Amino acid sequence: MVARDGEARAGILHTPRGPVETPVFMPVGTKGTVKGLTPGDLRAAGAGVVLGNTYHLYLRPGSDLVKEAGGLHRFMGWDGPILTDSGGFQVFSLAETRSISERGVEFASVYDGSRHVFTPELTTRVQEDLGSDVAMVLDECPPPNAPREYHEDSLERTARWAARCKEAHGKEDQALFGIVQGGLYPDLRERSLGLTVEVGFDGYAVGGLSVGESREAMLEALATTAPRLPAGKPRYFMGIGDPVGILQVIALGVDMFDCVLPTRLARHGAALTPDGRLNLKNARHRTDFGPLDPECSCETCTHYSRAYLAHLVRENELLAHRLVSLHNVWFTVDLCRQARREIRAGRFEGWSRAWISRYEEGRTA
Repeated sequence: MVARDGEARAGILHTPRGPVETPVFMPVGTKGTVKGLTPGDLRAAGAGVVLGNTYHLYLRPGSDLVKEAGGLHRFMGWDGPILTDSGGFQVFSLAETRSISERGVEFASVYDGSRHVFTPELTTRVQEDLGSDVAMVLDECPPPNAPREYHEDSLERTARWAARCKEAHGKEDQALFGIVQGGLYPDLRERSLGLTVEVGFDGYAVGGLSVGESREAMLEALATTAPRLPAGKPRYFMGIGDPVGILQVIALGVDMFDCVLPTRLARHGAALTPDGRLNLKNARHRTDFGPLDPECSCETCTHYSRAYLAHLVRENELLAHRLVSLHNVWFTVDLCRQARREIRAGRFEGWSRAWISRYEEGRTA
């Protein structure tokens, strides 16, 4: 940890492919690509880490093929760090087609309906074959409204799976992160945290949040969890990418976070700015020849007007997806750069409050 301002932390994540300054937003490349963007785009935006998904890459093109290609970095042409999810979110999102046992999780493929069993040992091996810099343990992410008894059983099983992942893990240059569950119950969060830290990992993720609960409940659960994680290890919040949410979790001591939101918004014609979201489908942008964000130095804002981008969005041109995605990822990565600067200067709380106020006043235009 380089600096601290309240619970907010600025630090450095050391990886085999170089150091990464934190807090860091990690664009999601589920299938080995961040939608609409090249690795060069991501490098230009300053992205420090990119995500890949074990479940999808295992099914297509197959982790054996990726390994034969020299690993995911070489396969997708990205030379920076990669974090791979174990498929735990699919345990949640594919609830209608999966069954859970002590052994692991049996899924139906989203591609052809074939059945596959993910065990802690298999997901660990697949992530080693993919060659990611950070691998995640297999966990279950229960729905927030599940009964307390379900959360109790689930967190215990997740802790046992985590221990099996660690025992199976043999790739010395790959970090392995544990995941804390427990839903919205503070005592269960504390129980899961204790069990996970007892196993011992290179970093720790806070899972089971941002999956349908209210923002207030999410932040309350995070506030009872993040500060209790080992101070010298990275803390990862799984699945948040809106600007206000990013600053809120940074304030609670989170170092790493990911989300598909910046590129998903772009595909629907929405751009992120310090004055709120811009809906490029709105008529007011048809004759606006200024940039999306005059404070932004990305390729999109440097070379293209709102009017041109609005035209591309209305015509559903593929270039619209790329240019707005590039801006949104750049904007989100730069927001974290600003947060790191303010933490190091001891000004984070006041700066963050003012930034959120400006953003929320703008809302959607």
